[in-house]
Amino acid sequence: MSVLVAFSVTPLGVGEGVGEIVAEAVRVVRESGLPNRTDAMFTVIESDSWAEAMSVVQRAVEAVAARSPRVSTVIKADWRDGAVDAMNAKVASIEHHLAPPPIS
Repeated sequence: MSVLVAFSVTPLGVGEGVGEIVAEAVRVVRESGLPNRTDAMFTVIESDSWAEAMSVVQRAVEAVAARSPRVSTVIKADWRDGAVDAMNAKVASIEHHLAPPPIS
């Protein structure tokens, strides 16, 4: 089973520059040891356990909450039996379909 969780954690009430506080959430994710990827909008983690993935999300939110009076969190999850390395496989599938057809 693969559980992919894409989430964002936004501190509220601390002004515009939130990168330093958001970095605390990303630090929690990286220290978890789970496969992960962070971009400008979301962090994605992959686990073979729903409980493990959500525990990492909770700890990331708590890390931000420790420095912010309010926290907004957006979560999207994909739970799929039989999937392995879904974080990379999904992107590889898209890239495959974008590739030009082979020249005969």
